Amino acid sequence: MGLGVLDDRSGLTRIPGTVALGDINHLHTEGDASRQPKRGTGKDKDVILAPQPSNDPNDPLNWTYWKKIVIVLVMVLGACLNASTVGPLLSASIVVLAGEFNRPITDITLLTGYNMVVAGASCPLTSALATKYGKRPVFFGSSVACLVGTIIGSASETYNTLLAARIIQGLGFAAYESLAFSVVGDLFFVHQRGAWVNVISFTLSAVSNLSSVIAGPITDNLGWHYLFHILIAASGVQTILCFFFAPETSYIRDGSFNERFAAGDEKVDVQVNAPVAEHVEAAERAETSRGPQSPAKKTFWQELALYSGVYSEESLLKLIFGPFVCLTNLVALWTVVVTAVVTSTYVAISYVVAQIFSPPPYLLSSAQVGYLSAGPFIGGVIGTVLVAKTTDRLVVWMATRNNGVYEPEFRLPLVIFSFLCTAGLCGFGALAQTQGNLYVIDFMWGLTLAGICFCVGPCSSYAIDAFREMSNEIFVANVMVKNFLFFGYSYFINDWIASDGAATPFYVFAGVSAALIISTIPVYIFGKRYRGFWHTHNIMEKLGIQGHAEI
Repeated sequence: MGLGVLDDRSGLTRIPGTVALGDINHLHTEGDASRQPKRGTGKDKDVILAPQPSNDPNDPLNWTYWKKIVIVLVMVLGACLNASTVGPLLSASIVVLAGEFNRPITDITLLTGYNMVVAGASCPLTSALATKYGKRPVFFGSSVACLVGTIIGSASETYNTLLAARIIQGLGFAAYESLAFSVVGDLFFVHQRGAWVNVISFTLSAVSNLSSVIAGPITDNLGWHYLFHILIAASGVQTILCFFFAPETSYIRDGSFNERFAAGDEKVDVQVNAPVAEHVEAAERAETSRGPQSPAKKTFWQELALYSGVYSEESLLKLIFGPFVCLTNLVALWTVVVTAVVTSTYVAISYVVAQIFSPPPYLLSSAQVGYLSAGPFIGGVIGTVLVAKTTDRLVVWMATRNNGVYEPEFRLPLVIFSFLCTAGLCGFGALAQTQGNLYVIDFMWGLTLAGICFCVGPCSSYAIDAFREMSNEIFVANVMVKNFLFFGYSYFINDWIASDGAATPFYVFAGVSAALIISTIPVYIFGKRYRGFWHTHNIMEKLGIQGHAEI
């Protein structure tokens, strides 16, 4: 047993996801330097790199750290504009739009609801295209779609035209909500991923609240059309940056080298048996012979190609079903449900803030309603910083105490702090019901976001590390479930608040979130056993819907 994670009992010599980050007995190879595992540099000089990079200069793991950071920042900007800004763009303007179009508030909320449901419905195709043809063309196409939808929105004068614009915009952010996480897995090693996953998680949650802070005053002072006018310029810049500074990160890497340096199950003899040894030796000889003939490093202009080849031989139709089939994996299903439902609770708040705080006794303007989103933004910043500072350090520390062996479940202890979300939801509902102090209500909203960071970041990192080969499908399924929840909320949350008050709905959300957070305990304890079980009963592999990522 490794720090509470139960060992696998199936007799497998290697459990996918379990890797060595430090010295363990079966990694000692003397004499031949080529048989030594590659390690990190600087403060990570004693950390064995997982996955092990190839000798190809075009392997994204071999790119310079600054190049990786630039790519992630382009993805973060895309997530910020195409998802975090587009989704809640009209949240602070609901009352204004209802008056201008002479529509009920529910119809205006549906402008966001349909935007979300289109994003969710397009996810399977997004995943299939990214798996087969690479992520770069999908990201660039998403940026273009968002830009086109924003241009239509800026010229819209009727409800139906604005609805069409929102639908087209919805096509533009599915990739940035789902595939951005798997880009982190393409670029970074296991001990580096947690912080960057958390940055993207922060962008998709807390930054959406910052957009409302800005959108409210713009609506008040310039009119809602300027929300789209300004977004056109920002989206145009991001589209250009995506084309020039976001090369393809998908890469097919020979997994045999990684297998040799993966940690075996502690229950079995960790020495490599004869048949495996022969396979590894053959792979090493092949790798050595390929060394001098490694592909030449691509030039900057060659990396701009939108098509770089086929990354999966499976049919596009079969890959479209990948996000659905991946949910047959119970831990993947758990990850999707927990992160989607917990995240959806703060979106429910954004749907009703104008409804609660625009009428008496608060009488807030659109700008003032937008300013309320400063609370969750600050809460999200604090939560993100705390998770980013602790997640990778925690897993390295736990791996050290576990004799150098890293288990993906080591990502999950931080989820205990997600109870901050439960407390925030209860506080928001109770205070909004009793017309409490605005600053305290805003604090509770911020507390909710801080708690969500401790859930989404660690759970997303866990999904990447535990089931790397299907991480695309997991995050796409997550976006589907999450956006369909958002769409569902747009139909009933405003009416629920109007009939029962603010307390009851958010008490319900708090109870559900608490139950999901508690469910992390059995996943932590039995997660490794389930990884071993899935390795021998992989339904995606049996159906031929299998990714090529290794760790």
